[in-house]
Amino acid sequence: MITDIELTLIREALDFAQNSGAQKASATLSVSSEDLVATLNGEIDRITRCQDRSLSLCLFVDGRFGSFSTNKLDKDALHDFILKAIETVRMLAEDPCRDLAAPERTCKTALRGDELGAVDPARADITPETRLQAALDASVFATSTPKEYEIISEEGEYSDSICEVVLMDTNGLFCRQTETSFDYGVEITIEADGEKYSGYAWDSWSRFSDLDSAACGRTALERAVAQIGSGPARSGKYTMVLDRECASRAISPVLRALSGYSIQQNNSFLMDSIGKKIFPDGLTVLDDPHIQGNVCSKLFDSEGTATTPHAIIKGGVVKEYFINTFIGNKLGMSPTVEDPVRPHVLPYPQAGLDRDAILKMCGDGILVTDFNGGNSNPATGDFSYGIEGFLFKDGRIVRPVSEMLVTGNFLTLWQGFKASGSDARQCMSKLVPTLAFENVDFSG
Repeated sequence: MITDIELTLIREALDFAQNSGAQKASATLSVSSEDLVATLNGEIDRITRCQDRSLSLCLFVDGRFGSFSTNKLDKDALHDFILKAIETVRMLAEDPCRDLAAPERTCKTALRGDELGAVDPARADITPETRLQAALDASVFATSTPKEYEIISEEGEYSDSICEVVLMDTNGLFCRQTETSFDYGVEITIEADGEKYSGYAWDSWSRFSDLDSAACGRTALERAVAQIGSGPARSGKYTMVLDRECASRAISPVLRALSGYSIQQNNSFLMDSIGKKIFPDGLTVLDDPHIQGNVCSKLFDSEGTATTPHAIIKGGVVKEYFINTFIGNKLGMSPTVEDPVRPHVLPYPQAGLDRDAILKMCGDGILVTDFNGGNSNPATGDFSYGIEGFLFKDGRIVRPVSEMLVTGNFLTLWQGFKASGSDARQCMSKLVPTLAFENVDFSG
């Protein structure tokens, strides 16, 4: 992947930038390779291989700042690129808030790139035939089906990739991360009684042996079949259970509202919330960035700041905003990390709950399995989303529902927080389990 020659070239480029008029500079070299096999109706449809090498440079020149990127990595071309970039920065307005991350905050432990165990050496031995078979194994298009429905289309996509990133700056920063990823996703459409229904499933792991592409095909078909006969339920207030596949829709707006950019722009419904109990006691969200063997884990953020496991929200109390060096200087606040790396919603009211247990706990309500459109207001927290899922009674699914809207405000929604499970999917970037909320407005 990234060679010693390239590392030397980047070091020399940073020195050249300083000798040519930049007081400070940082460089991020990214190298990736991906192989992909797409199928259509159980047959190979497309095979692609993508390889990419790119260098991003941030230059600090006479109180001004600019960022640039190139894929020309030979010495002469890079020197010419840097000289032109420096002249461009000199034409920009001064920006005194821009700076490199302070050396005492940066990561010192990401030297090899594989410290988090997210590299599968087996990828180097995967043959084209293995990739084709992994894609074809998931197909259920030719499966014998009951008379009640017919599979009319199946689109699948297998891919495996390796990505390596090196980050350096003129303060002596050196961070490296390498990770492999093996992914499969499939969408199946069926027809029943003249209506079409679709189901989707996916899987993603850092190791090929953990990927179960065949299970995705079966799951996607089951999800499509489960929607047969769906329609709206009566409008009103319901207990809402969010399936773990879509539960991040409830926490992502909260995390965005804690972003330093949102705070700085006064575009957050969580302004001035640090240290305040905004959410109920049962909500604790950790940032857990160092999970071994996971493709989403990181030892450092995009400016090299060291990541650490810590609480974002603890017992309903907001503990931090996500603030990089630039936003910290603008707000006059101490920087943290740029973004949460691996947010994890902890179980409540006890560990060991899965979706079925939470449905039983809630009794009656609507289980939401997918969102299909809608929006939210980042400044107020108001939201309106189209949903599909299932009506449940006495903890048991009764029938599928669709063509309904769920509306409300995220602050109000979380005040009705009832439960969170222990069933978050480890392959997702956010570890959000099944969630339950009381008194949620649905209209159909």
